[in-house]
Amino acid sequence: MTLKMDLQACLDYYCQLAEKNNTIDPDLYEKYNVKRGLRNKDGTGVLVGLTEIGEVHGYILDEGERTPDHGRLLYRGIDIWDIVRGFQQEGRFGFEEVCYLLLFGELPDKKRLEEFTHLLAEHRSLPDGFVEDMILKAPSNDIMNKLARSVLAAYSYDPNPDDISIRNVLRQCIELIARFPIMVAYGYQAKAHYYENKSLYIHLPKTELSTAENFLYMIRPDNQYTSLEAELLDLALVLHAEHGGGNNSAFTVHVVSSTGTDTYSVIAAATGSLKGPKHGGANIKVMKMIEDIKNNVKDWHDEEELRNYLIKILRKEAFDRSGLIYGIGHAVYTLSDPRAVLLKQKAAELAREKDMEDEFGLYLAIEKMAPELFVAEKKVDKVVAPNVDFYSGFVYKMLNIPIELYTPIFAISRIAGWCAHRIEELVSGGKIFRPAYKNVLGKKSYIPLEQR
Repeated sequence: MTLKMDLQACLDYYCQLAEKNNTIDPDLYEKYNVKRGLRNKDGTGVLVGLTEIGEVHGYILDEGERTPDHGRLLYRGIDIWDIVRGFQQEGRFGFEEVCYLLLFGELPDKKRLEEFTHLLAEHRSLPDGFVEDMILKAPSNDIMNKLARSVLAAYSYDPNPDDISIRNVLRQCIELIARFPIMVAYGYQAKAHYYENKSLYIHLPKTELSTAENFLYMIRPDNQYTSLEAELLDLALVLHAEHGGGNNSAFTVHVVSSTGTDTYSVIAAATGSLKGPKHGGANIKVMKMIEDIKNNVKDWHDEEELRNYLIKILRKEAFDRSGLIYGIGHAVYTLSDPRAVLLKQKAAELAREKDMEDEFGLYLAIEKMAPELFVAEKKVDKVVAPNVDFYSGFVYKMLNIPIELYTPIFAISRIAGWCAHRIEELVSGGKIFRPAYKNVLGKKSYIPLEQR
């Protein structure tokens, strides 16, 4: 006789069993000096590798004491401020130059930059049949999941997918950097059509447009965008392209690459990491928090009313009861996050163009109040400032970009850093990552089925 079991009916019992038998006494982590989250007691990261790709500086460490400092972000040793100032003063887009710098370790001259930019443009188009078979026939309500699936599907279209020689991996990386915006744009169009009953727009990328311009061109029904919109999106891509080897998705790249697996498996794993709300989805939490504040604070200009509501958020009495003011504070940065400062400056220009200065003023007010309230309510002396997520969501909103594209845009940018870290791991790594876990359960006897 065949038994028919309903999984849903069994899940209550299974859930209780799983939680009971996977709960570890928190005191044991202290007893065995476990670096949970690969973090030291003082919040710094456990040193597990070396890199020459990106550097994040947020404080000065002297004899074990951390002194807050203004944040610095360096790509291949070059300060992000200098990089941004360089291409903006020359009136050009910077993301392609940053991709070259991260991949190859030096700035391109004019000829090499034009060559590389043209190379990306020539490889944007997806393989024959890919759009229909891999995107339109299997749409997803979540674009990050669709992106990860598209990356894995690209393996099947690659004539040499498993070769991990640097030459072949570079070829794969250049193709993926070029195609990520198209995969995201088409994944979004498929979602909008099949899940929201909107018209389906499949715009072919243009070789003469930059990465930022092409993305705006492809996601908008009328293909229209302003120069300032493209400049701001390009800046966002530049600022999100790399953030050191210790962030979760870059570390994922190192861990999975160390096994010797193919490029597509590595980048799909990093995409899954970035999807998490504690990583790439943070700006969405900021946007939801801002909407909650707008709904509950009648007068945004009333500092006392706004202050009182922020206190409620910190006391877990409002918004999602997490006690967090999203977008304020960072694991490394203290006095400032250079990405937030740069994005804020350009966002002010677009706010004027879009007549959204009033809402921009709300962000400025929260930025001013939050650090002081955080210290007062949390009873800690930690110095906090806005991070890049605080302003990036507002920037995308001003660009009329749907909220479900916020994290995928992060991926379009960060693929450059991921590819650089993959190459670095293949060239200089050499050992598979194998950290230790201590079993704290002890031995148990096997009990025959009839005696249980």
